[in-house]
Amino acid sequence: MKIPPRSLALGLLAIAFSALVLGRAQAGGSHYFPPVAEPVVKEECGSCHIAFAPSMLPASSWKRMMGDLRNHFGDDATVDPALAARITEYLVSHAADTGGRRYGDKWLRGVSTASAPLRITELPKWVKEHRKVPDREWSHKDVRTKANCAACHTDAERGYYDE
Repeated sequence: MKIPPRSLALGLLAIAFSALVLGRAQAGGSHYFPPVAEPVVKEECGSCHIAFAPSMLPASSWKRMMGDLRNHFGDDATVDPALAARITEYLVSHAADTGGRRYGDKWLRGVSTASAPLRITELPKWVKEHRKVPDREWSHKDVRTKANCAACHTDAERGYYDE
């Protein structure tokens, strides 16, 4: 049976596309963190900065952070208490040591979840991953801060942090 060239080309294209999409999802394993799926969290947190994946920090860090929104890294991020409770519940249930364990365990190696930092950029794994980034890059006008993941990781909002 002879397959028409056009059908063969379309079949090969479909296979290549599938391999690219599936390969990215699997290959992103060490650099993939499921993005925030809860619209309220995405809206509230994402209004000032990227809505960081909950699996990037342990539950204890999210609880401490949400417990002091008046002092949110130099800003007052206070929200209605009921809304804060909803956001906290989402972050904690998807944190690196709870629901997001599959993705976040790698960030927590060597870190006590009880005394984990509030900043993702202070986790040893993050520091190791970014050790070769020259200091001048952090002060570039399009970057300005280590928390601006999307400046270098263009698919960060979709959960991909590979370069």
